[in-house]
Amino acid sequence: MAEKNKLQKNNFQKGSGTIILGIETSCDDTCAAVVKNGREILSNVISSQNEIHEKYGGVVPEIASRKHIEMIDIVIGEALFKAGIAPEKINMVAVTNRPGLLGSLLVGVGAAKAFSYYNQIPLIAINHLKAHIFANILANNEINFDIPDKYISLIVSGGHSSLYIVDENLTIKEIGHTVDDAVGEAFDKIARYLNLGYPGGPVIDRISKKADPHFIEFTRPMLESGDFNFSFSGIKTALIYRTKKYPELMKEENIPNLTASFQAAAVDVLIQKTIRACVKYKISKVLVSGGVAANSRLREEFMAAGDKHKIKIYIPPINLCMDNAAMVASLGYFEFRKGHLSNPDIDVYSRTDF
Repeated sequence: MAEKNKLQKNNFQKGSGTIILGIETSCDDTCAAVVKNGREILSNVISSQNEIHEKYGGVVPEIASRKHIEMIDIVIGEALFKAGIAPEKINMVAVTNRPGLLGSLLVGVGAAKAFSYYNQIPLIAINHLKAHIFANILANNEINFDIPDKYISLIVSGGHSSLYIVDENLTIKEIGHTVDDAVGEAFDKIARYLNLGYPGGPVIDRISKKADPHFIEFTRPMLESGDFNFSFSGIKTALIYRTKKYPELMKEENIPNLTASFQAAAVDVLIQKTIRACVKYKISKVLVSGGVAANSRLREEFMAAGDKHKIKIYIPPINLCMDNAAMVASLGYFEFRKGHLSNPDIDVYSRTDF
């Protein structure tokens, strides 16, 4: 508490701003960022491991954690250098401690604890999914969690496909989740089946742009159910069974049409369920985030649906859709303002809670 009071005196009274170091290592990207006052990105550094994991068709946890150990100090140093901020000018450090790969999380949290202890500044543990929501606040000044308001939040990534209600108190309530594969996971599996490489989302997005999304009209799973849960394993399985039954579909010229049809079905389910949630809960603002939010069809169709139903759709720029530490630092600032500081003995967790 003394540290918090000292920070308030040094920054809020003098008006110099609060500088946050964010650290994110929940999966395979080693990330560090420096953010001022929760909104101004001074630097945002990401060291990707895609090339390392590509030959395995997915992230290998042990390899990921070892690479984080190699890169964490380098990435933090680069973030400080690009921001033009000396370590002693950092006012607090925010770090992802859930959910994620335990070995990966331990590297980031260990670095954050050391930085916090050495510089005698507050430490704030951050929920990775909650941070994804805050990627929107970095890109949209009109989003203001200081005033009474509610949002529907859709988080779509390789590990998550979930719907939430978010209010001005940063309270998050889940209203729907995937019952099998997350949508990003389904993209990766389809790409692997079609020998398109890893990660699957970007390559499917790219080759589907000029293809026929109606080449195969896949069933939209769980679209008629009364809840807001998702299922993407069925679309994936339908594509695999169809190509085994009709091998000619696997000809090179048909692959873009296959991926476009799969993508169209997945995107339709995500958008329609999100809009239904808005209607049911009488909420007219949507925050879309996560790696799959970079998908061009998802972005275009969401904006069109928002215009049609008079719902405001917020989607971050592509660089903030992916795992990054700027969103961690941003959330850290707002958690700090609410007095949500962490003890130096924080642990890491593979699963989430809000």
